[in-house]
Amino acid sequence: MAALDEGSLDTIVIEPDLTRLFAPRSVALVGATDHPSNFGGRVFRAMLNFGYLGKIYPVNTRLKDIYGLTCFPSIDDVPETPDHVGIIVSVERVFDVLAQCAARGVPFVTVYTAGFAETATAEGCARQARLVAIARASGMRIMGPNCNGVINFVDGFAMTSTGAIGGPRRPAGNVGVVSHSGGLGQITVMWRAQMSGLGVSYEASCGNEADLDTLDFARFMLRSPCTDIVLMAIESFKDGAKLEAVAREALEREKPIVVLKLGRTAAGSRAAASHTGAIAGVDDIYEAAFRQYGMLRVNTCNELYETAILLRNRRWPTGRRVASVAATGGNIVHVADMGADQGLSWPEYTPQTQAVLGGLLPGYGSSILNPSDLTSLATGEPAMFARALEAIADDPNIDAIAPLFSFVSRSQIEAGAEFIRACRKPAAMIWIGGCTDDAHPTADELVASGIPVYRDALPCLRSIRAAADFGERVEIRRQGKDIAQRPAGIAIESARARIATVSGWLGEREAKQVLAEYGFPVTREGLARSADEAVRHAAQLGVRVALKIDSPDIVHKTDAGAVRLDLDTGDHVRQAFDDIMQAATRARPDAHLNGVLVQEMVPRGVEMILGVVRDPVFGPVVAVGFGGIHVEVLRDIRYRIAPTTVDEARAMLAELRGAKLLDGVRGTPPRDIECLCDLIVRLSWFAHDLREQVVEVDINPLVVFERGAGARVVDALIVVAQRADGPQVAQPTRDGRAAPPPGAST
Repeated sequence: MAALDEGSLDTIVIEPDLTRLFAPRSVALVGATDHPSNFGGRVFRAMLNFGYLGKIYPVNTRLKDIYGLTCFPSIDDVPETPDHVGIIVSVERVFDVLAQCAARGVPFVTVYTAGFAETATAEGCARQARLVAIARASGMRIMGPNCNGVINFVDGFAMTSTGAIGGPRRPAGNVGVVSHSGGLGQITVMWRAQMSGLGVSYEASCGNEADLDTLDFARFMLRSPCTDIVLMAIESFKDGAKLEAVAREALEREKPIVVLKLGRTAAGSRAAASHTGAIAGVDDIYEAAFRQYGMLRVNTCNELYETAILLRNRRWPTGRRVASVAATGGNIVHVADMGADQGLSWPEYTPQTQAVLGGLLPGYGSSILNPSDLTSLATGEPAMFARALEAIADDPNIDAIAPLFSFVSRSQIEAGAEFIRACRKPAAMIWIGGCTDDAHPTADELVASGIPVYRDALPCLRSIRAAADFGERVEIRRQGKDIAQRPAGIAIESARARIATVSGWLGEREAKQVLAEYGFPVTREGLARSADEAVRHAAQLGVRVALKIDSPDIVHKTDAGAVRLDLDTGDHVRQAFDDIMQAATRARPDAHLNGVLVQEMVPRGVEMILGVVRDPVFGPVVAVGFGGIHVEVLRDIRYRIAPTTVDEARAMLAELRGAKLLDGVRGTPPRDIECLCDLIVRLSWFAHDLREQVVEVDINPLVVFERGAGARVVDALIVVAQRADGPQVAQPTRDGRAAPPPGAST
């Protein structure tokens, strides 16, 4: 390992193998103590009690031994180089210990000490930057700071202070847990998951993740044969490209990542030039990334481990068609409603299944619905009830099955569990009651034996939907359909050249010229500097026209009263030109006016908005929604990370609340969805290709005509990054006023 040089920051950070962090052959704890309430004492005692079999070296300048183990005054004095060193000292001493670790060639260090960037002070942030510099210069990998360490149930190693591992060590399972927070990750998720019957393989509470981050720990767990699902409770990710790579690996390994994103309500809109930028919240973009990358998002800690109860078995329904049976009609209705709310369907049984069920339930004929009320079988004929379940599970219309049990005998519970275990399709048991003849069978015991059992229908149905969603993403990945393909007819260099000299933003006319290089259909138009020229342009277009002010200082032309629509004669055009120039001057007396844009009126259609924002984590993000003047009010808009695929574009449209408007409603014809999807993909490639230059794009409206007739860009805005070698141009804000350049006095 390289000698410590905090000034050398060019060391390449390679993908780490964390085996020796989670399963060290020897470990040292700097700050170990025998005081039971001291943090160092709790961590050291937990490590001993957890059954770690490797060599342990306590380090403390004041003690000779701790619990019979020789104590060393410093890392320099430890007789061998430990694989993993924990540091629990004052923040001022952390860097001396890190320097000793680097000099000894220690591969992994966990810094438990707080007082770094989490303080949000200049001093704390400077400390964290120094810690990162040490890691980069030495090659030593650091967990933390301000963290609560790792727990390895597979190999019996824990270096953490949590009380969640008190008592006999729980058996290892196949569920990994990663969290920024120690208390939330180790208690609210890990411990409660264990209480529900799940077994945990590894847990990591990584704190500030100055060096090693949540994705490093998740990737280690995905690659472990002991982990089949990873649960993450995170505040944010630092690297969108790394998130995509880890999520892609999860799909390839068919090991789901289930994510609870904390702090989602703190995400807000920011002031921006475009409508898209104005309404793009941070959480909207995280939601889009999770969908696009096949990560399963949940909203509560309970949902994390509830989802794992089913998905840890790694069996994916081929669709979202579910069947359920119960002994009470009320529960059946309740299950049906909740399933529909989760996007699941309850298809009719095939005639063959109906015939089998009709034979078991004389008098029902072919009227047995799904979900099914099989009261007489469920309560009095266990063997026939089992036959009914098997017939339903064999039905080709059914992708998953979730029988519901209330108060039944132990033998019926065991028979139900055996059915779930042997079922050829994904299945889970909903057990809402108890056992009538034996107090011993419990849901957590069944879960511990590998049976997905839920005490309520909602988490069961949510989990079935999650399994179907993940299975769908696995199949998309297997077929390579998640790889974005660049459309034909794109002139990258021409588009790049058009904006190469721009610093600030491109108004409608210039923006549409750039977008045309990417194959966007734009309106025919001409710039008029006089009323006579406006009349000539209108005559040449030969259709009804719209007039709009063309000014680098007026972004939202309608707000300035500088737009006139649907003009048909020369006199109307002449008057509109004069009115627009006067309105623009009143709205912005200091504005530079290029003239008036004379533009063809396009046929009626559905108005959409397409946009791009540049996110600090994920880079360029493409957006689609219903446009016009109500976009900021309705906020019916969806996002994907650029570049994206045609299938993802189609999925974005399907997620819109107003999606049916594109299919045609109240006699209106269906819209050209294929063209719209193509334009979404083209814009995503535009955002990707020009990601260093383009900050925001706002195409509003894009009018989509009926099927086969295409679409037309009516208005557009492109915000370009400030050029380092150019003048600092004022960036427009949401109200159209120019904001001062960075550093300028307000």
